[in-house]
Amino acid sequence: MAIPNVSSSSSPSSSHQWNHDVFLSFRGEDTRNTFTGHLYNALIIKGINTLRDDVDLQKGDEISLALLEAIEQSKISIIIFSKNYATSTWCLDELVKILECQKSIGQMVQPIFYDVDPSNVRKQLGEVMDMHGKKFKDDIQRVLRWKVALKEAANLSGWHLNNGHESDFIQRIVEEISSILMKRTFLDVAKNPVGLDSHIKAMSELLSVGNDDVRMVGIHGIGGIGKTTIAKAVYNYFAHQFQSCSFLADVRETTNQSSLVQLQETLLFETLGMNTNLKVGSVDRGITIIKERLCHKKVLLVLDDVNEVEQLDKLARDKNWFGPGSRIIITTRDQRVLDYHGQVERKYEVQELSDANALQLLSWNVFKKSYPEEGYEELTDRVVQYAKGLPLVLVVLAPLLCGGSKLVWESIIHKLQSSLNKKIYEILKISFDALEDNEKAIFLDIACFFKGENKDDVTKFLEASNFHAVHGIQVLIERSLVNVGNKLQMHDVIQLMGRNIVHQESPNEPGKRSRLWSHDDILRVLMENKVRAL
Repeated sequence: MAIPNVSSSSSPSSSHQWNHDVFLSFRGEDTRNTFTGHLYNALIIKGINTLRDDVDLQKGDEISLALLEAIEQSKISIIIFSKNYATSTWCLDELVKILECQKSIGQMVQPIFYDVDPSNVRKQLGEVMDMHGKKFKDDIQRVLRWKVALKEAANLSGWHLNNGHESDFIQRIVEEISSILMKRTFLDVAKNPVGLDSHIKAMSELLSVGNDDVRMVGIHGIGGIGKTTIAKAVYNYFAHQFQSCSFLADVRETTNQSSLVQLQETLLFETLGMNTNLKVGSVDRGITIIKERLCHKKVLLVLDDVNEVEQLDKLARDKNWFGPGSRIIITTRDQRVLDYHGQVERKYEVQELSDANALQLLSWNVFKKSYPEEGYEELTDRVVQYAKGLPLVLVVLAPLLCGGSKLVWESIIHKLQSSLNKKIYEILKISFDALEDNEKAIFLDIACFFKGENKDDVTKFLEASNFHAVHGIQVLIERSLVNVGNKLQMHDVIQLMGRNIVHQESPNEPGKRSRLWSHDDILRVLMENKVRAL
C-alpha cells in the first residue's frame, strides 16, 4: 500500500507543540464501537499516541476550543469517512480545522473511506449541504466552509475498505502510520536556537523545494559555526513535503569507526520504511540498491559532516539516483569536497553570528533569558567579543560561566586569553588534522607569525622557503581556516588553536618548539643559550 502524497504550502516548525501522534475524526454512530474502536485500540497497542473525540466531549453544535487545540497538536489526522459523516456539523467543523492545519503547520491528513466511495462523499455535497443550509441559514459562511472542505478532502488519496478483511486492513494502516511517524520525527536542533530564521530563509531560496528538479546544496564553513544546527532546522522545516527523509549525522566519524555500508543501510532504512531490513553486504551493491529503490521517490537527504568526496560518491553520487523534486543537503568544513563532487551547484557559506545574536545565545545558555543579568553586561560582552561569532565557543563556555560569581567570570576570561578550552580545541583541531604536512606547516606559520600580513608578501616568503604556498593557502581558505582579502586573516580562536598545537610540542621547554612568537619565550630561550639559529 503506497503512502498517500500530501502537499502543503506552508512548513511546520520544530518548536511547534505536538502532544499527539494521531487525531481520529469520525462519525460516532457509524463506527465508534466497530471500525474506529478497533483502529484506535490497534494504534494504542502499537504505542502510537492517539486522540479521539469521545462522546462526552460533544456538546451541542459547536466544536470545543479544547478539541480544536488537540487537532493542532496532532502530527497526523485520520478522517474516517462513513455513510453519515457529512451529516454531523461536529465532524465538518473538525474537517475544516484539519485542512487548515494541513496548510498552516504541515499536518499530514490520511482519509479512510469506510464502506463508502470517494465519489459518494462528493455526492453528499448537494443533499447534505442543502440540509445544513436550511438549518444554518443565518451562518451561510460556515456552511460554505464545510462544502469546500468536504470537496477538498474527498479528492485526497487515501485508504478504501469495502467489505474487506477489517483486521488486516487495520493492521496495514497501523504499520504505515508507524512508518510515517518515524519519518516525521523532528530532530533536536539546539537547546537554545538563535538566529536560525535567516539561515532557513537563505537555504529556502537555494533549495526551491516546490520545483521538480533534483538539487544538491552544500553548507560549508569553519568548525563550530553551526552547519549541523542549520541543516537540522532546514530538515525539520521541509521534511513534511517529501515522501521519504533521511538525516545521516556525523558521516566523517561514522566512516572512520565503521564503514560506508552502515551509512548506506541507514539511508535505505530511513527512506524505505520501518519494515525495511536490507543488508547491503558491500558498498558497490549498496550503490545499486540506492539507485534502484530511490530513483522514483521524492527524497530529502542530509549528509552531515562530510570530509571526503568518496563518501558522496557512495551515498549520493548523481542526481538521477533520486526521484523528481528530491533535495540533498551536504554539510562540510571543506568547500573542495563540494567542488570536486561536481553535482553541488548551490553553496551556502555560514557566517559568524552578529554580536546581538551572540549575546542572546550566550544569555539564554547562561541566564536562561535573552539578556544578561544586571551587573554582568560588561562581562558577557567580553565573552562575546572573545567568541567572535562562533556559536561553539559560546555554547561550550556557558556551563562554566552559569551560576558563577563575577570573580569566576573574570578568572575564566583571563585564562581564555592564553589557552583554549579542551572541548573547543578538540573540535577545531579536526580540521587541522585533515591537512597534509605542508599545509599544516603553512597554517602554523600563519597562526604564529603572519595573521594580518599581506597575502602576496607571505606567499613569496613561504615559496622561497620551499613551501608550496599558493596551493597550501588556497586549501586553508577552502577549509575555512583562513580568510583572505588583501591580508591573511584568521579567527582568533582558530589562531589560538594553532598556537596551542605548537605549545604542546614542548610545554615546558620553549627552545624545543618549532616556532616562537612570544617575546617572553624568545627572551627565555636566548638567556638559556638554546637558540640554534636565527
